[in-house]
Amino acid sequence: MLRIPEAPKSIQKGVPLKNVLGLEAIDCLAQNISYVYPEFNVQEFKTIATDNLEPLGINDRGLHIARALREHLPKKYENAINIILASLTPPNTETEGLGLAVLFYHPHSYFIAEYGVDEKYNEGEDPFEISMKAQYELTKRSTSEFSIRPFLNQYQDRTLSRIKEWVFDPDPHVRRLCSEGTRSRLPWAPRIPAFINDPSPVLPILEALKNDEVLYVRRSVANHLGDIAKDHPEIVFGICERWLTGATKDVKWVIRHALRYPAKKQNKIALQIRAAAK
Repeated sequence: MLRIPEAPKSIQKGVPLKNVLGLEAIDCLAQNISYVYPEFNVQEFKTIATDNLEPLGINDRGLHIARALREHLPKKYENAINIILASLTPPNTETEGLGLAVLFYHPHSYFIAEYGVDEKYNEGEDPFEISMKAQYELTKRSTSEFSIRPFLNQYQDRTLSRIKEWVFDPDPHVRRLCSEGTRSRLPWAPRIPAFINDPSPVLPILEALKNDEVLYVRRSVANHLGDIAKDHPEIVFGICERWLTGATKDVKWVIRHALRYPAKKQNKIALQIRAAAK
């Protein structure tokens, strides 16, 4: 039976976040993979995945476990990722209160980011489509906001084209990925220099999602605008002033949330717009 391990609802004082990807998570991952891929060498995988695990932080553990998976799955990326996709638990039906359990899928995300961009891991065949499918499915269980970034850095136009289709997806987790995954300064993740220099390619995404019915998505839009405001405050001020016209209370919340950083710096324009958005 496919499952994910129990985990706290939030970060606990004195309990390292890396513990979420500990022995229980590795055991659970091994069982899930072997359930759909009987040839999987459970014991050998667990030995390699746990080797020198203790000093690693949460991100390094995700990569370490992904590399161990790579050694024990078919060498062709497409075949390997299809096994991983078959091992996923059902999609989340909620957007809030999921806690830290979703970090179980951190190695899955790293597997896509490490081996799903370059055709050399896919016997010379372009892995883009299967990687997009994988991230589409993964984000419904956890998030693909980290794994989508190497695709944006290497294949910006192609990846943005797919993301702009996902903006209209019925699943809020997918819609949130469109905003969260394209944030130029996403915490924990490599930056996207192109969007730091010029955020214009992602602005249509935020425009489409600003009125989203789900707070989970709107919060990402606000945080994304907040990222842009650190480099291009004048662009964000212009967007927020335009959005004020006929703004619903939800859009006004997005505006206030987006301008927190410049407002803390006592920027007069930010303070004025926030006051008008109350």
